[in-house]
Amino acid sequence: MAERIYTSDLSTDERVLMAIVRAAEVFKRNHSAVFRNYGLSFPQYNVLRVLEASKNGQNKMSDVSRIMLVPGANITGLAKRLVKDGFIIKKSDDRDERVTILEITPKGKRTLKNIKKEKDEWLELMLKNLSENQKLELLNKVRRVLKNGMYKSSTA
Repeated sequence: MAERIYTSDLSTDERVLMAIVRAAEVFKRNHSAVFRNYGLSFPQYNVLRVLEASKNGQNKMSDVSRIMLVPGANITGLAKRLVKDGFIIKKSDDRDERVTILEITPKGKRTLKNIKKEKDEWLELMLKNLSENQKLELLNKVRRVLKNGMYKSSTA
């Protein structure tokens, strides 16, 4: 029998959080491969999803940044590439020209629609052994973990 050369010394708390991180990394890696087939990075896809879910398919750049928990400078670069590739348009707010509005284009909407089936297959594969109730329980538990972490980081 082969000798074990690694034995984890992580506490249960660390193992739980590392499992969440690893699940997120697998999710992101699999989905990024799907998005690349459509000319999108993972963050670009997320911008499109935020805009698709926003009223009239548009939102302030600062709000997209806040929703995605991404610095404004990063959203600027993402938006620039999405505009260049025709997925969104960028315009000034009619009421305040200092505010930039991002709006999903018909091409952006079509792309999200085309991605959906392949993306959903990965989601089903990752969560296939969980019932709907188990998924909701897991979601609630992860949200509690996130809330605890957000509280600590905001008070530090």
